[in-house]
Amino acid sequence: MITVKVLDFSEYPGLRHCSVSDDSGEEFYHKILNKKFYEALEKNESLLIDLDFTAGYAPSFLDEAIGNLVYDFSLDKVKQILNIKSDEEPDWIHKLKTETYPQWENRRVKKEAPKKTGKHEQWYRWDNNKIIMVSR
Repeated sequence: MITVKVLDFSEYPGLRHCSVSDDSGEEFYHKILNKKFYEALEKNESLLIDLDFTAGYAPSFLDEAIGNLVYDFSLDKVKQILNIKSDEEPDWIHKLKTETYPQWENRRVKKEAPKKTGKHEQWYRWDNNKIIMVSR
């Protein structure tokens, strides 16, 4: 199992987009989460995101980071690979699975691309049963 601790990214996770705050959900996704998910997919392992021990979250941080994951890899792949841990705030897990997952899968199906407000290196996306590289 591959583990990503949000705390290793920031003790004070920001808001949704890079243009709005430092340590945003968009930045977390593009700097860390996308690559780790791809690594788990390639190794046929699971990926654990540990949400504990930060100062707290704006809902938009988690929605953007996890939502982009659903958009780029599909809900099926996310359900297959991703595990989320939050002993401090277990309600986040429920909210992500019942709200973020279906909303972002709907966006993916409709091809409503997520907004990018920062400059990002190419990232991975699952497309037609293969991995491709995409950029802004």
